[in-house]
Amino acid sequence: MSQMSPTTASPRWHVLAAFASVYVFWGGTYLGIRFALESLPPFLMAGARFLTAGTILYVWMRAKGAPRPSRIHWRDTAIIGGLLLLGGNGGVTWAEQHVPSSLAALVVGAMPLWIALLGWLFFGSGRPTSRLSLGLITGFVGIALLVGPDNLTGEGGSLAGIGALLFAALSWAFGSLYALRATLPRTPLQVTGMEMICGGALLAALGTLSGEWGDVHLAEISLKSGVAFGYLVIGGSLLGFSAYVWLLQNVPPAQAATYAYVNPVVALFLGWALADEPVTALTLIAAAIIIGSVVLITTAKVRPAPVEPEPTPVLSEPVPSPSGAGK
Repeated sequence: MSQMSPTTASPRWHVLAAFASVYVFWGGTYLGIRFALESLPPFLMAGARFLTAGTILYVWMRAKGAPRPSRIHWRDTAIIGGLLLLGGNGGVTWAEQHVPSSLAALVVGAMPLWIALLGWLFFGSGRPTSRLSLGLITGFVGIALLVGPDNLTGEGGSLAGIGALLFAALSWAFGSLYALRATLPRTPLQVTGMEMICGGALLAALGTLSGEWGDVHLAEISLKSGVAFGYLVIGGSLLGFSAYVWLLQNVPPAQAATYAYVNPVVALFLGWALADEPVTALTLIAAAIIIGSVVLITTAKVRPAPVEPEPTPVLSEPVPSPSGAGK
């Protein structure tokens, strides 16, 4: 996307409001998922969230004149939606039944590590530079500290939950890298809506196969879960992604990508302040290491791969995930 010229730059308060939306709305999705799960089953809740938001976005963009997608567009958005939302967000949603939302946010916040590593190993992104290698090493050290024995056996989490988070991160990374090579419509918000529709349908299908309809009791849905679900649809999916796409058109991509540093911090604070989730000294140390490694990775350059004169960047816009898989 081309950047706006200085003479047509948006007012500063527009930029600040967009950053605040991305930081707060996406950072709050992890706690929103936890609250929604109090009286809603995971896969059906996530499926309904993305089907609702995706349909709104798709209809809106078509009404604004976006062209009708081709069959290959739907095929590739279905693949991306499956990787990002079924595997990525679905894994995070299921995991939050077993781990605190703040822990989920920090594990998923290391997404650039997986994208950089998988891009190098499988997608021809080029050999890591020393700066990128340092970011990968320190990032995985931070994850190891975060999900160490205390978190696996104590109140901090569970082995199944941690495994689901790591699977979700890998699925989201593969989806992000595949999206760089996919055949997609030119309108970013239309692509986002299509991916949400496809991913939401897959999540709903998984929830149906898992027998979750037996756990849906409309009269027993709590006010907290209902409000959280509305927040996920409106704040996390519609406003958050719209603000991020707007930022990509109005600020340098490196500035827009700072959500990857801020969202885990916001999630950590909200989990502590609103859900009494424990924050230990080890958690804070691990968080600092992970966020520092993300800064190193997202600001590092990649050496050209021998077989490709122009390597594909290791980072892409996360639609949906941005990124992060909890969005």
